Amino acid sequence: MATKKPETSSRIADNKKASFNYFFEERYEAGMVLHGWEVKALREGKAQLTDGYVVIKEGELYLIGCQINPLRTASTHVNPDAARIKKLLLHKEEIKRLIGKVEQKGYTLVPINLHWKNGIAKCDIALAKGKAEHDKRDVIKDREGKREVERAMKSRHR
Repeated sequence: MATKKPETSSRIADNKKASFNYFFEERYEAGMVLHGWEVKALREGKAQLTDGYVVIKEGELYLIGCQINPLRTASTHVNPDAARIKKLLLHKEEIKRLIGKVEQKGYTLVPINLHWKNGIAKCDIALAKGKAEHDKRDVIKDREGKREVERAMKSRHR
């Protein structure tokens, strides 16, 4: 009987603006179609997701605005494009379900993070609804309140 190796996972990049701007309804883990130089750059952590978004074209998902900065040691015969559009890989049933929700109910698809799963680069995407301005203000107010409480606790213990 073969023993199963434990799953190893490590984060490459996070989209911190996504949780501030959107409410997440459902999360999906998608594979990505990458070039060799992109995989090497991801291993070095040279990725940025803050301006990224997911679009649906002809029944397939594409990640746009994800910057993967090439390494200086990339091979000479490759012309790396940092902002290249990357195809996302999901099961057909999941894609059909996402298309239905995005087209009918006003949802959008947002990349949450890039991570490694058993040596394979994956992208977590979320079916999300945009937050209203007052929701964002509430988040800021809560965050500042927590900071003040922490400061008060630190000064009390000294």
